[in-house]
Amino acid sequence: MKIFAVGMNYPLHNKELHGALYISEEPVIFTKADSALLKDGKPFFVPDFMGRIDYEAELVVRICRLGKGIPERYAHRYYDAITVGVDFTARELQSKLRHEGKPWDLCKGFDGSAVIGSWVDKNEFADMTDISFRLEKDGTTVQEGNSRDMIFNIDRLIAYISRFFTLKTGDLLYTGTPAGVGPVMPENHITGYLEGRKVLEFNCK
Repeated sequence: MKIFAVGMNYPLHNKELHGALYISEEPVIFTKADSALLKDGKPFFVPDFMGRIDYEAELVVRICRLGKGIPERYAHRYYDAITVGVDFTARELQSKLRHEGKPWDLCKGFDGSAVIGSWVDKNEFADMTDISFRLEKDGTTVQEGNSRDMIFNIDRLIAYISRFFTLKTGDLLYTGTPAGVGPVMPENHITGYLEGRKVLEFNCK
């Protein structure tokens, strides 16, 4: 199983991080180790030695068939379900790595940093380019997003990634986070909603 993720795929989040609107000409793709996956409502243990850890709520899709060099017009055939996930990021370490021109692996791919909720069949949605989601921390909404605001939509991301990697059944794609990212602390309670349906719930410890 491979875990793909997309950086800077929502304009307002880009402005939040960079202080100005930044639109990439091509998707910014990175991967996470399989040990990053955290599911079934298991707690997230905040790694205190890594500094500030930020939540980043994202729509996550599940690849359902083998594919390589997939044309964008056929990309919708290659995923079957969607959920809300959290891409945890060691923010201070990320800033340091960026400044030094180094990869993001340590700040993005550490154990437990890829949380996923329960899967929902994509056929339950009329339009995959118009799906709303939100994240709550301790009962307060901290992030809200909609797939229509993505710079690169799901089908385009799948087509792009499959130029470089063979996609396999069970691979996951985190599609980017909207504005509103912030830190988590032990004892925070995190919930995620897909079109108003709770699909994600876990505690930080």
